[in-house]
Amino acid sequence: MTDQHDRPAPYKEPQQARSAATLARVLHAAEEIASSAGLEEMTITGVAERAGVSVGTIYRRFEDKEQLINALTERMLDRREEYVAEQLRKAEPSLAGVMHAYAQSLLQSFADSSNLFPELLRARGAKPSDRGFRTIAEVHRLLLDAAAPYAGQIRRSDPQRALDTAARALLGACFHNSVRPDPATGEVAQRRYAGELSDMAVAYLVTPDSRDSLD
Repeated sequence: MTDQHDRPAPYKEPQQARSAATLARVLHAAEEIASSAGLEEMTITGVAERAGVSVGTIYRRFEDKEQLINALTERMLDRREEYVAEQLRKAEPSLAGVMHAYAQSLLQSFADSSNLFPELLRARGAKPSDRGFRTIAEVHRLLLDAAAPYAGQIRRSDPQRALDTAARALLGACFHNSVRPDPATGEVAQRRYAGELSDMAVAYLVTPDSRDSLD
């Protein structure tokens, strides 16, 4: 577990609906600027102008730019966790359906502001990578929970370990797609790629262990 002192300093949570709406506009503006120009070019003044608020309004919520970046990281990672959870809830009730929904949701999640996502996780100062690791652990847990009802379909000698391996492979493939120069983009290409990834995962899960893997 991450040490409490390594976590980002919390920003002031809004207490009223109007304040929450203002915060949402500020974070949306920050994400738009950072996605198009990068974190280094994002300034408090620029965010205030894009959000239609005063600079003082932002400073009443955030101590500095670093704390704004922390909040933006939290927002984007929370959104990814919620999206994966939603898609798994709507998955076709089968092992293949769950694996396809997982691959599809990860592909879409990484494609959303994909240029910004790795930069946020490398951002200086407040160890945002710790928050990224928590999201990776959470989406991993979501898949394990969603696939649990279909564990009887898995023919590996250790179904839980096999499912863990498949989850890691899908996550790695989807992240790699987001950073490669020719990613699968667009609904049709992403759905096809998700189908290919999930087909491979399911084929592995329903195939008994080879002699070498049992030694």
